[in-house]
Amino acid sequence: MNKTIGLLAHVDAGKTTFAEQLLYHTSSIQSKGRVDHQDSFLDTHELEKARGITIFADQAMINYEGSGYCLIDTPGHVDFSAEMERSLQVMDYAIVILSAVEGVQGHTETVWQLLRKQGIPTLFFVNKLDRTGADLEAVVEQIHRQLTPDIVRVNGQLSAAHLEEELVAAVAEHDEQLLEDYLEGDYDDHAVVAVMARLIQKSELFPVMSGSALMDRGIDDFLHNLELLTGTAYNRQAPFAARVYKIRHELQGTRLTFLKITAGHLRVRAEVNYMSGSGEKLQEKVTSLRIYNGEKFTLVEEAEAGQLIAATGLSAAAVGAGLGELQQRARYELVPALKSKVLFDPELSAREVLRYFQMLGDEDPSLNVIWDEALQELHIHVMGAIQLEVLEQVVMDRFKLKVAFGTPEILYKETIAGEVYGCGHFEPLGHYAEVHLKLEPGPRDSGVVFQNKCHSDHLSTGYQNLVGQHVLEREHHGLLTGSPLTDVIVTLLNGRAHNKHTSGGDFREATHRALRQGLEQAENILLEPYYAFKIKVDLDLIGRVMSDIRQAHGSLEPPETHGDQAYISGTAPVATFMNYSAELASFSKGKGALSMQFGGYQPCHQADRVIESRGYHKNADPEYTSASIFCAKGQAYSVPWEEADDHMHVQR
Repeated sequence: MNKTIGLLAHVDAGKTTFAEQLLYHTSSIQSKGRVDHQDSFLDTHELEKARGITIFADQAMINYEGSGYCLIDTPGHVDFSAEMERSLQVMDYAIVILSAVEGVQGHTETVWQLLRKQGIPTLFFVNKLDRTGADLEAVVEQIHRQLTPDIVRVNGQLSAAHLEEELVAAVAEHDEQLLEDYLEGDYDDHAVVAVMARLIQKSELFPVMSGSALMDRGIDDFLHNLELLTGTAYNRQAPFAARVYKIRHELQGTRLTFLKITAGHLRVRAEVNYMSGSGEKLQEKVTSLRIYNGEKFTLVEEAEAGQLIAATGLSAAAVGAGLGELQQRARYELVPALKSKVLFDPELSAREVLRYFQMLGDEDPSLNVIWDEALQELHIHVMGAIQLEVLEQVVMDRFKLKVAFGTPEILYKETIAGEVYGCGHFEPLGHYAEVHLKLEPGPRDSGVVFQNKCHSDHLSTGYQNLVGQHVLEREHHGLLTGSPLTDVIVTLLNGRAHNKHTSGGDFREATHRALRQGLEQAENILLEPYYAFKIKVDLDLIGRVMSDIRQAHGSLEPPETHGDQAYISGTAPVATFMNYSAELASFSKGKGALSMQFGGYQPCHQADRVIESRGYHKNADPEYTSASIFCAKGQAYSVPWEEADDHMHVQR
């Protein structure tokens, strides 16, 4: 039985040490490494050893009681949370590790919310019981209050010969038949364990175990219980389906596509169908298959459902893409709220630098690598300053290229307030295309969505599809600051082509002009990223915190109090709140706790100031024009957007 188990935690909860113990106890490694000794099996990158944190999600294989486990050790630092989220797509079960001293921390809550959205069955392990200040009961109470009330304490090894009555009673509360048997005193221990396993798989029950990874306490019990409480049932006879969760490039440039086979099987030299990131249907041959265990790999001829595999030969399968029968693309919740300019020696080839960063962008799509042709600048999106420090070293180590990064800036976006119509015409001599669009606001954080209401009598289906492709193929600029356009529904209403003169790029020109002409008529709105936060402080600091939130232009829910602690939830702009954790730590003397995650985009609280500081001139942007091109007497001429409606060849 193949099981993929993800290890997740807030940084410094002991996750990598826990992984080392699992590997050692299953004889997968001969000696236990330690993070502080820089010799752990999974943190193999020099950057990970130097910083003592997990940066890249890596995997290790173990066998236990007849099951094959693939462990995925994920980053715990918030700056690398996008790498963690991409790994969630392939997990059968997740183990959330908490420190018995610090308890539920900021990143723990972010991880928990992502796991629930993905519906991944989850087990808890409270680690570091050997540490001074460890309080298991307090941490269990935090899990119950802050994460889920549906927990059950598991002490020691589950034994079908004897289960603690307290455990049976807790499980019975979640199952009617077991509750009836329990009340009658006629239950079977084997049945209780089976019910537990079923409830865990349905994410209706979450067991809590405990110990100390460093001192090797509770690891044997955990492994025993993990085997009893987990199971998978993949269909190996079904047609092939898989999900891409990671891209890596070897030093010589070979592209490795890491995927989880969800159904059927895959052989070397098999043809695989998938959609590229640009929407192109591709069929490519797999040239090799590798099973990775830490840094090492084994070449295999075939892999089956439930396995994680690295394939070569797939040149454009993006992270999150479905392969074979699995067509749906994965959506990710964690997106960067900051952008930074890549600084490099002007004597270096910009094309070469861009090529290296596009490789990094393949591996981490959240970087959203963008080359600004007009400014001759390279920009990336990032989670935070630590990520930039790591990227600088990665670029040097891999490409022998010295780069630096500009100070991270807020990543603004733009949208519109109401419904408008836009038209675009492109007819220089020998070319012809006309497009009519409706633009209207979409749900918040929905991006740009294309709809088609054009009749094939007016424009052929092929050209209609081209318009949709041109709407979605690139990031469009807003008119206020040149920031990306988002939360807009673009509907194709009408269009016209010419039997003889319409050629390849004509509809791209007409579509972009129609979109821009619509924006010229709209009420444009500047959006800024917000954090959704939770703050825990002593009661005597509640007034200070609430005042800080209001000064940061944030909003908050009524505070909750438990004992001498106050819990405050709300949202605040990234621009005003991104450095608040250091301030909170200072005035709370390290006792306060702040968890923040991306909370979407909302109208900018200081739009006029931002627009002025950006100094964007919409008519000077060479990539965008709202004017249409018409032709008369063999001569092309330009019509400004204000007059374009009257010159169009078809009416809306």
